[in-house]
Amino acid sequence: MPVATLPAHAVADRLPTFDAVIDARTEAEFAEDHLPGAVNWPTLNNAERILIGTMYKQVNAFEAKKRGAALSARNIAAHIEREVIDKPKGWKPLVYCWRGGNRSGALATILGAIGFQVTLIEGGYKAWRNALLAELPTLAQRLQYRVVCGPTGSGKTRLLQALARQGAQVLDLEALACHRSSVLGLVPGQPQPSQKHFDTLIWHALRGFDPQRVVYVESESKKVGNLRVPDALMDAMRASPCLDLQLADDERVALLMEDYDHFLQDADFFCERLDTLVTLRGRETIESWKHQIRQGRSADVVRALLQVHYDPVYATSIRRNFVQYPQALPCRLNDRSPAAIDALARAIVAAQSNTCNA
Repeated sequence: MPVATLPAHAVADRLPTFDAVIDARTEAEFAEDHLPGAVNWPTLNNAERILIGTMYKQVNAFEAKKRGAALSARNIAAHIEREVIDKPKGWKPLVYCWRGGNRSGALATILGAIGFQVTLIEGGYKAWRNALLAELPTLAQRLQYRVVCGPTGSGKTRLLQALARQGAQVLDLEALACHRSSVLGLVPGQPQPSQKHFDTLIWHALRGFDPQRVVYVESESKKVGNLRVPDALMDAMRASPCLDLQLADDERVALLMEDYDHFLQDADFFCERLDTLVTLRGRETIESWKHQIRQGRSADVVRALLQVHYDPVYATSIRRNFVQYPQALPCRLNDRSPAAIDALARAIVAAQSNTCNA
């Protein structure tokens, strides 16, 4: 059966019509970024791609192509044995590689020869990535946001999660970035995605939102850990109405002690992360905090971090960057309990619904 092609800009709307999305690039390329829902069937694996590339440069293209064809045929045969034998004739895969060339073409040709309805992305991942970057600003700017503001430890992430449970549309950038967006925000054992994959995750989330409904998002800075929030999204967020989440200081300290329990379990890691604040707070202050941590007084250090570092920085940043923050709707939490947060989420959703219906 002939192999069909699909322009990169049309891929997003057609994705749900395919039974599988197959990335024929190497494991490393796939790990850096890939289409939503894609599976990785390398035509050449990491080591093989390096080998063939070296042969192109050091021997010649003909010898490299012969060797590459042998390796590709072996790998494609293994993919078919493992993944395809049980597929019905009507199975419809979408296939791509870096530029829609030899790697995806070889796989698509064989699958098409079997009789499957195969489609190739024109220009491969590179063209699709360009289409994604071109669409991101439009997606970001078509939505209406409500920005959840509040100092560190006020429960912004917990409120977003509660809003999601209430059926609200939520864009949790910290969850997508695997980072809690502060110098202490690194999540142990959870590396951040690449910038390209972070862009893809945001694009996919934005595409899934209904423009007629509000999207709740936290008042992030331009970077979440090492990852940069797309400029168009950040501009839209900073121009949007705000909610001002408020929680008593004792409750904020207790909440942070719960959310950052990994620091309590690993004092050395906590102290190591504090070193990133030496330039801002001075060596003497940081060493004092480290001493308190090793004495088991982490709660005192958390409180000091809030008072000396996080609160002043946040207050300055939020007023400078979020233009509607002075008119923010106050949202007071009596405590950090799930019941209190769920009750606030219900009230926010109900109030928004009443506004939309007015």
